[in-house]
This record gives sequence, C-alpha cells and structure tokens, in this order.
Amino acid sequence: MEIIGVYLPSRSTRLSRPLVACRVPAGFPSPAQDYVEGRIDLNRDLVKHPLATFYIRVEGDSMEPRIHEGALLIVDRMVEATEGSIVIVRIGTDFMVKRLHLEQDGQIWLLSENPAYAPIQITEEMDFEVWGRVMNAIDFL
Repeated sequence: MEIIGVYLPSRSTRLSRPLVACRVPAGFPSPAQDYVEGRIDLNRDLVKHPLATFYIRVEGDSMEPRIHEGALLIVDRMVEATEGSIVIVRIGTDFMVKRLHLEQDGQIWLLSENPAYAPIQITEEMDFEVWGRVMNAIDFL
C-alpha cells in the first residue's frame, strides 16, 4: 500500500459537531431520536500530539480488509510503535503502511493484511525507519 499524500492538520481549526446519543442499527430501522448528547471535535478527539501528527492518504490494497484504498490515516510520530502496531515506514525513499512484527531474536518484519502480499524482512543493509504509528483510519465510502 503506497502513500499518495501527506498533510499537516490545521492546529487552529476546530469543528465541533453534534454527537447524537442514539445508536443507528445496521439491520432494521428504528424510530429516530431527537437527542443530542453533546459535541464532538475530531481534531481534539483524534489528534493527541498536534505537532507530531500527520494525515496520510493511502493507495493500494495490501492492508485490506483493515485499511481500504483512499483511506485517510492519522499518524502520530510521538507514539511508540510496538509489536503488532500499524505503522508508516520508510525504506530508502519509499513510504508504505504495514503491520510491524518484532521477533524475540531482533528480526523485524513488515506484514500486509492482504495475504496476496509477502512479508518484508528488514535487514541491516536497508535504509529503514519507522516514521510513525497509525492511530486511526477514516474510510471514505
């Protein structure tokens, strides 16, 4: 899965929207409830470290079904990447999104969610960097 754009969040933009207190069923419809529980601001709720957070748009299907092509990822460079984290990595000049797998013997592997893609083993000869940890994915339908 390739990265097709990196964007900085606007630190001054606040867009508070109503948060409706009812749940919406995915099966049979239910009567609407006119009750607003409060307000939600996605900048406040999804961006924990504004100076170290980027939005990244992805292309490709290597992380499907978890992350779809066109999704907007919220990437935090301050949060530690641990075993199993979905991360943005740089190998040479190429950036990609993968799941990080750390073996006890120190080996590092990058895994796709899509079984059509082989794991990538990181070797000492590679110019490799974990660039940030994916904290959220916003999928556009």
